[in-house]
Amino acid sequence: MTVLLDAPAEKDTHVAGLLRLATAGSVDDGKSTLVGRLLYDTKSVLADQFEAVERTSRDRGLDQADLALLTDGLRSEREQGITIDVAYRYFATPQRRFILADTPGHVQYTRNMVTGASTAELAVILVDARKGLAEQTRRHTAVSALLRVPRVLLAVNKMDLVGFDKDRFHEIEAEFAAYATALGVQHHAALPVSALRGDNVVEPSADLAWYDGPTLLEYLESVPIEAEQRPDGRFPVQYVIRNQATDYRGYAGTVASGHLEVGDPIVVLPSGQRSTIAGIDLLGSPAGRAAAGQAATLLLTDELDVSRGDLIAPADAAPVAVQDVTATVCHLSERPLNVGDRVLLKHTTRTVKAIVKEISAKLDISDPLAAASADPAAGAEADEFDWDDDAPVTHSLHANDIGRVVLRTASPILLEPYASDRETGSFLLIDPASGDTLTAGMSGDPLGVFS
Repeated sequence: MTVLLDAPAEKDTHVAGLLRLATAGSVDDGKSTLVGRLLYDTKSVLADQFEAVERTSRDRGLDQADLALLTDGLRSEREQGITIDVAYRYFATPQRRFILADTPGHVQYTRNMVTGASTAELAVILVDARKGLAEQTRRHTAVSALLRVPRVLLAVNKMDLVGFDKDRFHEIEAEFAAYATALGVQHHAALPVSALRGDNVVEPSADLAWYDGPTLLEYLESVPIEAEQRPDGRFPVQYVIRNQATDYRGYAGTVASGHLEVGDPIVVLPSGQRSTIAGIDLLGSPAGRAAAGQAATLLLTDELDVSRGDLIAPADAAPVAVQDVTATVCHLSERPLNVGDRVLLKHTTRTVKAIVKEISAKLDISDPLAAASADPAAGAEADEFDWDDDAPVTHSLHANDIGRVVLRTASPILLEPYASDRETGSFLLIDPASGDTLTAGMSGDPLGVFS
């Protein structure tokens, strides 16, 4: 009997034992099968769940269980044989815990890939060994680069259908390395697999004897995780905890980035009030330090007027409040985003009114571009993104569009460049009437494509 392992109890995105990863790939490249194989071979599947997959597979006339059914949970996904929504899977091995976001491959679901990869520390992108880098492969790599996912892994699947050809793998590996390097992806790698057979997924394969690298699972268990993006702490206040009987006043939230320690001089923004951290509570127990991803309660030496939406930061390294925001955004909603729209901007725990002043360009990442011709060894660079600056006069963004916008907020926000901090550099635009999320935004110019 196989057993499903418990989901992680803590929402700690930066501890050494937890890796957040997102998977992506073109249609029919075998992504769902690879994820299903990974879950099955790591014994992370419930017995009754696997029995249901076997039963469905038999009903379809298949000789063996279709492991893709373990991840394609929506009825429409099973009927069409594609991934539509982002599916989150939790599993673990003795070495590490994992939160896996299985994202869709279709171009019309690019927004779902943005959602799944926005918090990922690793993107696993699949390609069919017979087809090589397809348009969607390049799109997924470009989106990963735009979101500044720290590491990107190319899984060259269906190696069995090319006779486990060493030269074919290295050809695809070299093309991908040139493309990823030109996009500014600092850490990238490739490995060969056959998801259907299980070759090099969890166990090594005799048919890949020429490959001396890790299996997919070994790579996932050993890949370094960025512990902190920056040393300067950022603590958005989510809730104020009061206990009149004990005169306890604490400010609860999650450390967005960096770390804070007892005794640190701090400033509360946007008010500018200053104090010192008198204590830190983690899970109800005193601690001397709180790091990125940890839920904590801060106690200050002074009684200050602090409420939800305020930000606590080191006094000597505080962010600067802004009201005019230039950002790269991915539009998520079926309702277009237009110049002049009044929206709500949610940044960390703070929500303010805003207006769309300008939509100046759209990003075209659909073309194969010239990345493969760039020579990383020679330091060659290519402009991998083509901004369409001749947008229609309506200046609208539609679902899945990635564009450049200028916003004006009703009150100052502590938005920092996304290139320096993914947590405090990101935001959401919300429809004030319905409460629906419209757009995901990244402050500034993450890849330097505005110029």
